[in-house]
Amino acid sequence: MSFEENMKELSQIVGQLESADLPLEKAVELYEKGKALTAQCKEQLDNAKLKITEQ
Repeated sequence: MSFEENMKELSQIVGQLESADLPLEKAVELYEKGKALTAQCKEQLDNAKLKITEQ
């Protein structure tokens, strides 16, 4: 997925977690998915930074 798509999904996950109407198992599942998306976004940003600094 693109950086923008990952950020959009991450924002939706944060919104769901902030609603506090989730069972614990679902909240943990969303947290883990959000953590993975955060890692993907960081990798995408690091790659973009590397491309910029190499030029």
